[in-house]
Amino acid sequence: MTDLNKLTIAEARDGLRAKDFSAVELTRSCLTAIDKAGALNAFVHNTPEIAETQAAAADTRLAEGDAPDMCGIPLGIKDLFCTKGVPSQAASAILEGFKPEYESTITQNLWDRGAVMLGKLNMDEFAMGSSNETSTYGNAVNPWRREGSDAALTPGGSSGGSASAVSADLCLAATGTDTGGSIRQPAAFTGIVGLKPTYGRCSRWGVVAFASSLDQAGPMTKTVRDAAIMMEAMASHDAKDSTSADLPVPDFEAMLTGDIKGKKIGIPKEYHMDGMPEEIETLWAEGREMLKSAGAEIVDISLPHTKYALPAYYVIAPAEASSNLARYDGVRYGHRATLSAGDGIDDMYEKTRAEGFGHEVQRRVMIGTYVLSAGFYDAYYNRARKVRALIKKDFDDVFASGVDAILTPATPSAAFGLGEMTDADPVKMYLNDVFTVTVNLAGLPGISVPTGLDAQGLPLGLQLIGRPWEEGDLLNTAYALEQSAGFVSKPANWW
Repeated sequence: MTDLNKLTIAEARDGLRAKDFSAVELTRSCLTAIDKAGALNAFVHNTPEIAETQAAAADTRLAEGDAPDMCGIPLGIKDLFCTKGVPSQAASAILEGFKPEYESTITQNLWDRGAVMLGKLNMDEFAMGSSNETSTYGNAVNPWRREGSDAALTPGGSSGGSASAVSADLCLAATGTDTGGSIRQPAAFTGIVGLKPTYGRCSRWGVVAFASSLDQAGPMTKTVRDAAIMMEAMASHDAKDSTSADLPVPDFEAMLTGDIKGKKIGIPKEYHMDGMPEEIETLWAEGREMLKSAGAEIVDISLPHTKYALPAYYVIAPAEASSNLARYDGVRYGHRATLSAGDGIDDMYEKTRAEGFGHEVQRRVMIGTYVLSAGFYDAYYNRARKVRALIKKDFDDVFASGVDAILTPATPSAAFGLGEMTDADPVKMYLNDVFTVTVNLAGLPGISVPTGLDAQGLPLGLQLIGRPWEEGDLLNTAYALEQSAGFVSKPANWW
């Protein structure tokens, strides 16, 4: 078979078990696709030797029978995940040359189930960005293009390399992380599925920290079914992560019935933003009709503190980042600046961080340090935490009223051009997270599902937000939406 890299996880699993092809053949198909896709700059550390070894081991396991669903499935791993003996830089110059002596819990879970690592994927530096333009590796590029144009578009961020690689069929799926929308926004920009689980469902151990109370890893896949399969493999309780939930991980795939009759889907009035493109409004209305036709009840709801979500997020996330990134000081690992005679320890800190951190990371660290400083802690950080509690209560009240899921747009627009939102106005870039940050602030599960194309032929996604710990129910609603939308478009191969 040719084009094995274009298979979904579910199709590849069934083909491997039927012995239609081997894990080695499947893996080589992906490695070949990666070699031809340098223009996308999605993979930044290739690991073909590891991939071949893991694929051969997967074939042995498959031959013995009783192999897990992810056995033999080739994956891309976001550069935020520590992978033993493989560069893990978080796309930052300050971690150049860092090869961990340990494996993140999530990647270990995947390898234990026989998955195959193709390599590490591009991302925004320390996951700070919405366009994958802050990476030390350079920009990742969206495989989609506007009709009649060859202008390079952003794949979204921070999991831009993951989104680009899955959309372009360089891997069957990829890991992503989501602190304020970094799985869901790039998924929407590239026409794939992105699931952000409930905070605590997946271990954060071995994932380079950005904002510890917001970060959550999840799968980026071609279909909702694939997201369910991969999610089950990634999730686990982990004693090494104090925020990891000690809850059983259900069989998410078994919950995909597509039956949502009687489910209550909430439509928040606060998400009708001023200046939102007509295409996004239309897509949202079509999504409501799709779910209604599938038997769901559509109800209007209010999340009154939504308008404070972005300001609260951009206080809390930089504050936690300034604390987490203090460890990068040139002493223990990573980059250390060359010092002049007479330089002291403070000079080393300053020069190392000035050389190692990019402008966006420096900006957020400075904001975070400012809002945590003695004179401003109560005025900014504590106030943002109180707003966060109110945002969470809004969701709690809605779910307590009997609503099962909430439908919103995933992004305020389709993918924009690389370089179109420059450093001149970072707030304009931050507004990309307007529909997604509330989910992180409240610790809820959210999923982006591709549901249509805009007038220029670019993919658009809708977001579903679920009850805490009920990813299975959320995935089933997403599955019903996916079935109704029937999105099968793929980018034309120009790379």
